[in-house]
Amino acid sequence: MSTRRDLLKTLVGFDTTSRESNLQLIAFVRDYLEGFGIASELVYNDERSKANLFATFGPADRPGIVLSGHTDVVPVDGQPWTVPPFELTERDGKLYGRGTADMKGYIACVLALVPSLVNAPLQMPVHITLSYDEEVGCLGVRSLLKVLEQRPVKPMLCIIGEPTELKPVLGHKGKLAMRCDVHGEACHSAYAPSGVNAIEYAAELIGELGRIGQRLKGHQDARFDPPFTTVQTGLISGGKALNIVPADCRFDFEVRALPSQNPAVVADELKAYAEQQVLPRMQAVSEQSAIRFTELSAYPGLVTDERSQAAELIAAFSGSREFGTVAFGTEGGLFDAVGIPTVVCGPGSMDQGHKPDEFVSVTQLDRCDEMLRRMLLSVRT
Repeated sequence: MSTRRDLLKTLVGFDTTSRESNLQLIAFVRDYLEGFGIASELVYNDERSKANLFATFGPADRPGIVLSGHTDVVPVDGQPWTVPPFELTERDGKLYGRGTADMKGYIACVLALVPSLVNAPLQMPVHITLSYDEEVGCLGVRSLLKVLEQRPVKPMLCIIGEPTELKPVLGHKGKLAMRCDVHGEACHSAYAPSGVNAIEYAAELIGELGRIGQRLKGHQDARFDPPFTTVQTGLISGGKALNIVPADCRFDFEVRALPSQNPAVVADELKAYAEQQVLPRMQAVSEQSAIRFTELSAYPGLVTDERSQAAELIAAFSGSREFGTVAFGTEGGLFDAVGIPTVVCGPGSMDQGHKPDEFVSVTQLDRCDEMLRRMLLSVRT
C-alpha cells in the first residue's frame, strides 16, 4: 500500500509546470483510485492535453465534502535550487521539491486517506477534485465546475488545501489581469511631434492607473492585508531604437480587489479615460492610432461567513476558530460562485511556495492527516 511519502514522491516527480501537460499525473491518480474500485470522471481542455479529475466516495445523492487541489506548479527556471526540483528530498524533517507546499503535499495526504474512505460506512459523500492551470488564472477548474453546477445535489463544503499552515481561511481577494496595447505612429525622432509616441501615451495610462489605485485606498477592509484593493503594472515593452518615435507599446496590469469590489470597474475606468482623454489626442496626429485592452485572466474573491455551516465544519476539522484571510488567490471564489461553500486550509506555508528549495514539513503533513481523519469521522454513519 502506498504511503503518504511514496505518494508525494510520485506526485513531485511529474513536471506539471503550467506550460506542460498534467495528464501523466492525472493518469496516475485515476489508476490509483481504480485500484480501490473508485471511478474517476475526467474533464479535458479543448486540446485534450490537460484534464481535471473528479471522484466520489459514498452516496452521491446527498450533499458532501469536496477535497480540492490543483495539479500544476510554477516554473523553476532561473531559480537557484540546491536539490533536484522534481525529485523528493527529505532533510531535517522537511520534504523538498517543486509543489511540496503548493500543493502536492495536500494532494498526497488526500490520496493517502483513500483506503480509509473506501472502508468507511459513509453517510454522506466525499469528493476529490484535481484541476489544472490554477497558477495561470484558475483556468482549468472552470470546465469542471460547469459540470458540477448541473448536478442536482451540490456539496455542502469544499476544502481547498492551499498552504495556510492548517489555519482556516475564509477569504481572499479577487484578481483581474489585463493587457493594454497602444499603437501610435513611428517617425524619425528629430521630427517627434509628427509621430505618435506609444510609450509616452502608455505612460500616461499607467499614471492614471496609479491615481485610480490611490483612490481605492479610501475603501478598506481590515480583514485583508493590504486592507484595500490594489493596482499595479507588472510588465511593459515597446520601442525599436532611441532615434525612432515608438509606434507600439504594451503593458500588463493587475487588480487585486476586495471581495466586496468588482475589479472590472478599474479596467472600465481606465478604458473610459483612454477613449475620452488619450485616444482623441493620438488620432489628431494619426487616425491609425489605437488603444486595445485584452483580459488575460480573472477570478472572483472569496468571503465565507464566520457563522456559516462551512466555517463551523472547518473549525471542527482543523481544531481552530482563528479564521483568517490570505493575500494570494485560489479557486475558492469559483466554487463559491456555483453554490459550493468554500474554505481554504492546507499544510505548509506560501512563504515557501514559488521559491527555490520549496518544502513542506513532515509535521505539517501529520497535522493535515489529523484534519482529514476528523473530517472522515464526521461523515461516517
